[in-house]
Amino acid sequence: MTAELASVLREAGQRLRRAGVEAPAREARLLAGAVLAAAPAALIAGSSRTIAAGQRDRLEAAVDRRAAREPLSHILGYREFWSLEFRVDGTVLDPRPDSETLVEAGLAALARRDRPWRLLDLGAGSGCLLLALLTELPAATGLGIDRSPAALKIAADNADRLGVAARARFAGGDWGAGLAGEFDLILCNPPYIPSGAIAGLAPEVALHEPRLALDGGPDGLACYRRLAPQLGPLAARGGTILLELGDGQADAVAGLMAGAGLVVGGLERDLAGCARAMVLQPAAGRRRSGGTGTSAAKKPFGNPKEPG
Repeated sequence: MTAELASVLREAGQRLRRAGVEAPAREARLLAGAVLAAAPAALIAGSSRTIAAGQRDRLEAAVDRRAAREPLSHILGYREFWSLEFRVDGTVLDPRPDSETLVEAGLAALARRDRPWRLLDLGAGSGCLLLALLTELPAATGLGIDRSPAALKIAADNADRLGVAARARFAGGDWGAGLAGEFDLILCNPPYIPSGAIAGLAPEVALHEPRLALDGGPDGLACYRRLAPQLGPLAARGGTILLELGDGQADAVAGLMAGAGLVVGGLERDLAGCARAMVLQPAAGRRRSGGTGTSAAKKPFGNPKEPG
């Protein structure tokens, strides 16, 4: 038996609104679009379209999951980042628009987009940072490191989907420990939420995202302390290091990095005006003039530990 789609969408939107979901009508259309394999924009309230019983059952099951505050991206199976579609699930951090600040800063640092730059992403997760940059830098190669075997599989799948798998490699590791090589650009979005604050986050985050990708220790700075001594030796002369920051962490992280001999080159702000990306360089004696990208041409992927 069929039902009027507009009525089903209204009911779905009302359920999501009662559950505290932001933009419930929009999310109801997105869920219906996935079930019906239709563009959500076509599913307007005044449409006379109908929905079959089996489709309605699938939509109601999806609405049940979203009303329980499971992230929309986990239900749809993807999240848009840098206008690209990334496969995600509960084993990786959901890509956020704020993190696009690192992509923008990376492109600004590597102004010659035709060079064979060599990129490193520590804590790669879904691969969104590294892969977004590789789509913009056609001669670059990249290495992504993550502790999670499940995340490594998702990142590799995303590289294949985006057509950059030949220039991207993902391997298991503990940040930069045991990693050899020098990179023109190092990216990292480490866990930076204080442990005690995680329970107070939105249910989509606190209950459904991997704690490994969220928990920054008691003060949110534990991973920056681990990273600080590792970053300089991995940066090529004149290379750039980009770290994502939590709100209000800039001064503390700058102190940690300066103590490890890195030069703070600036802060990049996200669309909300928060200091989101810290730009760092190796000490002056390691700076390269002109930026040749030659290290990338010699050894594209470095010498990481293999996934365990």
